[in-house]
Amino acid sequence: MKACIVGAGAIGGWIAGLLSDAGWEVSLLARGATLAAYRTQGLRVRRGGAEKVYRLAASDLAGELPQPDYAIIAAKGQSIPGLASAIAALLVPQTAVVPAINGIPWWFFQVAGGPLSGLALASVDPDGAVARAIPPERVIGCVVHASAWMGEPGVIEVQGEDRLIFGEPAGASSARCETLANAIAGNTVSPVVSPNIRLAIWTKLWGNMAMNPLSVLTGATTGPMLDDPGVRGLVRMMMLEMKRLGARIGLALDMTPEGRMEITRKLGDFKTSMLRDAEAGRGIEIEPILGALVELADRLEESVPNLRAVLGLVRVREAARGLPS
Repeated sequence: MKACIVGAGAIGGWIAGLLSDAGWEVSLLARGATLAAYRTQGLRVRRGGAEKVYRLAASDLAGELPQPDYAIIAAKGQSIPGLASAIAALLVPQTAVVPAINGIPWWFFQVAGGPLSGLALASVDPDGAVARAIPPERVIGCVVHASAWMGEPGVIEVQGEDRLIFGEPAGASSARCETLANAIAGNTVSPVVSPNIRLAIWTKLWGNMAMNPLSVLTGATTGPMLDDPGVRGLVRMMMLEMKRLGARIGLALDMTPEGRMEITRKLGDFKTSMLRDAEAGRGIEIEPILGALVELADRLEESVPNLRAVLGLVRVREAARGLPS
């Protein structure tokens, strides 16, 4: 099997290593210093002080890479519209597209017959470029439960690995999902094929749509935020607002906010990925993670004052840094 990783940063490089270990032919669509590092020193993945080096084909031009059976998008959600033409250039008839991204993906409401079916979110795909480039029938949904970052170009530091969840958007089982999951089975992460990948995406977002932006606003790790009664209360109110949105679109959550916050506590005191990006001067994923929820609330005419306020604060902060909101 052949796979191409689009946006081969920390999570993309980590997935590339998993599939390469399974014997797949893996290529990397990358750019800048990251691409230069892959070409000169290979992809370097570190776990617990041990390092493994992968020599993989890498380019910033899709036409220079092998045509894949799976195109795995691991770019930040806000950068995907700018990559749409490059992704389209990779596709051949058998290519499945796997967005391994945070937040609400562009395809989320393209499931026929579901609530708000056909809804396009401007916060995720502003002019529809991604939807035009990638037909919904190509998509395999994906949820990443892992922590990794790129300490220096081409070097992936893996902090924690739990699950990779795959699923067909409409819920049916498929050979292409099983093939992908089986390739990863027996490695350092547990693959799961879900019959309800949209709920899995929604559930993960419920856990990070508050902690990520609040970490950017406070500059704090998760422990001090959850220790503070005021911040913890704000997280709870944001979670309740999102929970009401989920009930309106057939994605009911059966956990309490307190139960979900306890899961976060058990992960230890850590720095969110959004805070790492902000500290590094990179753009953050505020629109697919929080902007999409507020846009959805507007469509449903649902009041979400806490989600809206935090989104506004982060947008103002990003504008003050000279970055697009």
